[in-house]
Amino acid sequence: MPLSLLPLQAMYEPVIGLEIHAQLLTDTKIFCGCSTRFGAPPNTNICPVCLGLPGALPVLNRRAVEFAARAAMALGCTIQPSSIFARKNYFYPDLPKGYQISQYERPLATEGALEYTGPDGAARVGIIRVHLEEDAGKSLHEGFADSERFTYLDYNRSGVPLIEIVTHPDLRSAAAAAEFFTRLRAILVAIGVNDGNMEEGSLRCDANVSVRPAGETALGVKTEVKNLNSFRHVQRALEHEIDRQIAALGAGNRVAQETRLWDAAAGRTVAMRSKEEADDYRYFPEPDLLPLEVDAAWIGRMRATLPELPDARRRRFATEYHLPDYDAGVLTQSMALADYFEKTAAAAGNAKAASNWIMVELTRKMNELGIAVEQVTLAPDALAELIALVDRGEISGPVAKDVFEKMFASGRRASAIVEAEGLRRIDDEGAIAAVVADIIDANAGPVAQFRAGRTQTFGFLVGQVMKATRGKANPETVNTILRRALTGQEHTGD
Repeated sequence: MPLSLLPLQAMYEPVIGLEIHAQLLTDTKIFCGCSTRFGAPPNTNICPVCLGLPGALPVLNRRAVEFAARAAMALGCTIQPSSIFARKNYFYPDLPKGYQISQYERPLATEGALEYTGPDGAARVGIIRVHLEEDAGKSLHEGFADSERFTYLDYNRSGVPLIEIVTHPDLRSAAAAAEFFTRLRAILVAIGVNDGNMEEGSLRCDANVSVRPAGETALGVKTEVKNLNSFRHVQRALEHEIDRQIAALGAGNRVAQETRLWDAAAGRTVAMRSKEEADDYRYFPEPDLLPLEVDAAWIGRMRATLPELPDARRRRFATEYHLPDYDAGVLTQSMALADYFEKTAAAAGNAKAASNWIMVELTRKMNELGIAVEQVTLAPDALAELIALVDRGEISGPVAKDVFEKMFASGRRASAIVEAEGLRRIDDEGAIAAVVADIIDANAGPVAQFRAGRTQTFGFLVGQVMKATRGKANPETVNTILRRALTGQEHTGD
């Protein structure tokens, strides 16, 4: 916030509600059999239904309903026994029918909440509704030789199944909104209904934001910021919009109710159109679709398929495995990573060591290769074997890291690499003493400095011994024998 706005900031309170659009991970579209595969050549995954041609009738995708119900249940919503699809009428070039099939007065699910502990402490964000709808096509405004004169249309996305998750205006800062969006994404990915890929547009966020004088309960005039496709964009766009509204009110101006777009390059929101109300969309029941009826037994079966949700798993990792909250948070960022950790910890018998190896070495390797944990070829039990070798003192930490690299490159087990390359830790005092003697003879200068009182050279000499033994010497034994040799102490034995 600019310095000139700081005095005004304390006078106003932001009020934020989010509308999240999440594409469902079905193979086919919501009302036809066309593929939902991303990246297909333009206008190849289309048919008369998704093009809205006369006489083409929609047929509801059962899998889309199941995924929508899973999401609603994970958010604590009540699944309605009967819901209705409606036509939401508006014109857009990438909406071929001139209306969108959605749900309005009777949505699939209502009134839930997402509760979690975030950076600001305990948080609870109410969910007004979760409803099903179809996605629109895509307008392409750049990338063609004549983009300055023409807009190209790709209808592959038209008809891809969506859920819209609408929150109560319970958020009070841009950072809180970004945190909520992060938590929601983790849930949708964990239960397998959305891939969380915001770059491809499968998860998008619209934000309704207003400001009001601190202490008041009446809502201010809201604007809607459309199509925010990253956590960073959510936070930056809302920070700017809050500042813009506070500045306008502070100058005695009014805030217009409108839809705005986030210009990431310019770092500001820009007006798009005046904000529509429900009446503007002329909702009416979709005449080609019967009411969606679900029974209690079906809801029970769907509920039984829900996995452990990220926040619950995070809490369990902290208590069951005695992990720091940070470790538990990192390891539960994805279900696959959490599964990998649990298998490794169980096989190794050392949860903290498993956590450290996964968060540091495995994550580094994944980033280096550009792969996800699902593509990691190193099996959890293989990593556990390496951890066990370290825990038993058979290899040192530096050697273990070298073995880890060789395991990734060759697919061999840790014990096989250690045996083949003679990497087991050297505990024999006689062998270590011989190396220490050689290092002292070869480093007269640092030795003299140590004996003159510059004890910091001791670490250098330890490093030379470890280097000479390829990291295999027992560090504690090296320290004891080297110090004894440097200070002239006699070995008194046990």
